[in-house]
Amino acid sequence: MNKAVTEGLILMPPPFADGLNVWSSGDGTPGSPTYDGAANAAFVPSDPDFAGCLELLKTAGTQKLRWMGQTPILPGCYLRVTARVKAVSGALPSVRIAGYAADSGGGAVAGVTVSADPVALTTYGEVVEVSAIIATSTRGGVDMIWSGVAYGHLGLDLTGANGGVVRVDDIAIEDVTSFWLRDMMDWVDVRDYGAVGNGVADDRAAFVAAAADALSSDRSLLVSEGVYYIGSTLTIEVPVRFQGRLSMPDAARLELTRNYDYPTYAKAFDSEGLGLRKGLQALFYFTDHDTFDLKGRRILLDAPIDIAATAGLDTYAIRRVLKNGLIEINDGPAWNTVTVTSQASYSTSAATTLSNVANVANIAVGSRVKGAGVGREVYVRARNIGAGTLTLSKPLYDAQGTQTYTFDRYQYVLDFSGFATVHRFELDGLELQCKGVASCVNLPVTGQMMTIRDCTFNRPKNKAITSIGTGCQGMQVDNCNFISAEMANPSQTRVSIAINTNTHDVKLRSNVSQRFGIFAVLGGNFNIVTGNHFYQGDDQQNAVRQAGLVLTGMNVVSTITGNYVDNCFIEMTNEHDPAPDFNAEYSFGALSITGNIFLVSNVISSFRFIVVKPHGPGHFVSGLTVQGNMFRTVNAAPTRVDGVDTTHADLDYSRFRNIAWSDNTYNGILTGTESPMVVRHDQSSAATNWTVSTGGRLPFDGWARTVTGLVIEGQANGPANEVRTSMPYVVPMQGANANQVRLTWPSTTRGRALLTVRVDNPL
Repeated sequence: MNKAVTEGLILMPPPFADGLNVWSSGDGTPGSPTYDGAANAAFVPSDPDFAGCLELLKTAGTQKLRWMGQTPILPGCYLRVTARVKAVSGALPSVRIAGYAADSGGGAVAGVTVSADPVALTTYGEVVEVSAIIATSTRGGVDMIWSGVAYGHLGLDLTGANGGVVRVDDIAIEDVTSFWLRDMMDWVDVRDYGAVGNGVADDRAAFVAAAADALSSDRSLLVSEGVYYIGSTLTIEVPVRFQGRLSMPDAARLELTRNYDYPTYAKAFDSEGLGLRKGLQALFYFTDHDTFDLKGRRILLDAPIDIAATAGLDTYAIRRVLKNGLIEINDGPAWNTVTVTSQASYSTSAATTLSNVANVANIAVGSRVKGAGVGREVYVRARNIGAGTLTLSKPLYDAQGTQTYTFDRYQYVLDFSGFATVHRFELDGLELQCKGVASCVNLPVTGQMMTIRDCTFNRPKNKAITSIGTGCQGMQVDNCNFISAEMANPSQTRVSIAINTNTHDVKLRSNVSQRFGIFAVLGGNFNIVTGNHFYQGDDQQNAVRQAGLVLTGMNVVSTITGNYVDNCFIEMTNEHDPAPDFNAEYSFGALSITGNIFLVSNVISSFRFIVVKPHGPGHFVSGLTVQGNMFRTVNAAPTRVDGVDTTHADLDYSRFRNIAWSDNTYNGILTGTESPMVVRHDQSSAATNWTVSTGGRLPFDGWARTVTGLVIEGQANGPANEVRTSMPYVVPMQGANANQVRLTWPSTTRGRALLTVRVDNPL
């Protein structure tokens, strides 16, 4: 089958017997001279070899013979032009297939080959057949590559000496595309549309033309062997298969709307890392997809991916998803932490600014800040080189004045920190295998509703998920597995942190974190932490433990429910407060800790499961619920589950409000905390004043501020066993530590009293 049959194309020229008025001695264009009536041409009706034929006397240096009909040159169509010629007398010329290559307007197309190799006539009367194949493709076997040609006037040339007489049989033009099996294939080859594939010439136009033909004929696109340079963004809206590979500028996008997945991009660029980058680049533009699927593939990555630089964007607010694959890093210098030390000044009047920063240009956005008075997880979120200032993710609690700071810029597999804003980006079903060499994900400076689910963060060097600004707003981290690179280290020497946040509405649900320094540092409020297991134990005896969950927002308005808090503790602190002394503000509280499992083993007796660490005086607890939890120790005997870290300051116990600490289970704990708590006091000797101890059972060993109930159990008697019917009055906050209650009777009395005591003032 060929196009003459399937599409009715007129390819074959008429025989010479029909007249010579359509045969030109020029280019074959309209108005060019013909051989009709020419002195050097005649039709010979009877020739022993050819039957009817044209007899020509060569009178010009290049004697042209062109059919004046327009032979269409179609992408993917291969035409063979054949002529049979013999010398009759005179000088012996050479013969070659030739033609005029025209554009759609009839003008000559420059830069194409218009003649095939010549064949010499060496013997009179010998029939010589010459032929050439014309096509738009650079495929082997094509003699005349006519890319960009609309049609041709085809025929032959006689070259060499003049004066010879030759006879020419009827010229044949036929479709030989089937030589390349094209009509049997359901694909379109870019080479058929003029793609060169030498890695230098820009083949974009050929790709566009080939893709358009494939789209109109419901076929796919084949990128055959070669290296194809594509100079600008290319969108392909048909299925595509790569045998060769592409080369594109960094800013040029490849947008595959029908094969938008990682395996296709990796094949397109013959590179795992570049394929991932180009696929991510396209994700932020129109590909008719909202998800880049890695198809379960393992990808080796040599350097961090700066997502903003890859996308060429500063902001993005449309839901996009990267899912389903393993990204493994190759160790190399690209993953090295960049550390800069620099002197800078800090003032609480500009709480998130470092000023007069020396060598500010050397400090990268996203660097972690360390120095005296700097809390955990403080990052550089912006810099102004001209002004010599750095904007920080959080204030410093005690850094007034000038000092030298250290700035560590960690390297992340997926780094979004170049974005000013990103909303609703999702990571789904990924494993980032960092080998203790790289960190995992760095969030954008600002943004909302980042979602990370069903992912594995395998052995990050420093951080798994980092927020350098407010890109964590409303972030959801669900069903993820965090595996530390520091498992063999004692707990107190670990420095890695699985998650940090700086702002509000974060949800951490059903995650597992194994032996990080800290599971999560939450710097905002309105958090939901539920169903997680964070384990931070080690093999040490009489060991020290670090916090598993750190809340730095003070009045956090958060819930911690149904978690497994394993060999670590929950810490409330105000280390991100530029004025850490209490000053007419909300203090620690608005926190519900309910239904959790707390377990610890082989620890020192001073270990506590719930710790408050004020960085300035005057703070207190207001609004704390600790109910329905199970506390258990193994090979350890902590005296209590709650405590205050007084490194910087103690709490103001006189201001405790709204604390509900009840219905918890204590195993292996010497003192079970409770408020309101019921105290049974037995007074064996008659006295006017009974001193009732709370035994340190009030939260944080706080003050016995309120007595809400008093019952005399059994009969109260005087010293002579007389019955007492009067009632005592109570005076709370007695003793050196204000944790006792005094009952005062009208007269000396002995007996048993049940008191309900609170550590707070509930009113």
